Amino acid sequence: MATVALPSPLVDEKRAAEILGITPGTLSVWRCVRRYNLPYTKIGRAVRYRVEDLEAFVRSRTVGGAAE
Repeated sequence: MATVALPSPLVDEKRAAEILGITPGTLSVWRCVRRYNLPYTKIGRAVRYRVEDLEAFVRSRTVGGAAE
């Protein structure tokens, strides 16, 4: 029997902002001006972020320690 990988859960803008430690407004501005290459999904008017992408975003901006 083949193993099926489950997709990373989607979170709304408010939860994504909490994970990143910023406000939802800041996240909205980043998306609008394309400040960072942070992938998101639009479902109708709703914006969703994959938890996996948020974690990768944080890892890519980690300075010092084992990250360098």
